Amino acid sequence: MAKRLLVGISGASGAPLALGVLNTLRAAGVETHVVLTRGGSLTLRQECGIDTLEGLADVLYDNRDIGACPASGSFRTDGMLVVPCSMKTAAGIVSGYSDNLLLRAADVTLKEGRKLVLAPRETPFSPIHLRNLYELSRMGVSIVPPMLTYYQRPDSVEEMTHHMVGKLLDQFGIDTPGFCRWEGMA
Repeated sequence: MAKRLLVGISGASGAPLALGVLNTLRAAGVETHVVLTRGGSLTLRQECGIDTLEGLADVLYDNRDIGACPASGSFRTDGMLVVPCSMKTAAGIVSGYSDNLLLRAADVTLKEGRKLVLAPRETPFSPIHLRNLYELSRMGVSIVPPMLTYYQRPDSVEEMTHHMVGKLLDQFGIDTPGFCRWEGMA
């Protein structure tokens, strides 16, 4: 079976990261199933100027469709990435409040013992955010906040975004062409 990844896109800032992930997965031949929240849709429009993910995802689900395939553990995936992940979404996941498809899919990912990676976008983190992220990490969730790195000497925001996409997809063993790995001090 080819790799199949579930991608959740919530309403936090960072929509270019989601697009970078989807483009990289498409190029790598990974089957993508995307759940886009209403806030995620608004943020895509605001930050990227797009209204649709047609052509970027193999399957795009309505977040209100709680009966869609990702709501069931029998729907096999290689894991789930939520990018960007709002603090509202993180709170829903940590508490098991599965009132929409993205939250239910994350709940299913956890209960099935599959890899769940969150790219939380908020700054600064409040004590509530830190507690929720800490509790998620204790459940085995990988918390990969989009942190700026400089060792690759980026020339643009796009290069920094590409680097973060590489770090996120590394969590699933998926290579990102042009991803600059630390090679030690020269």
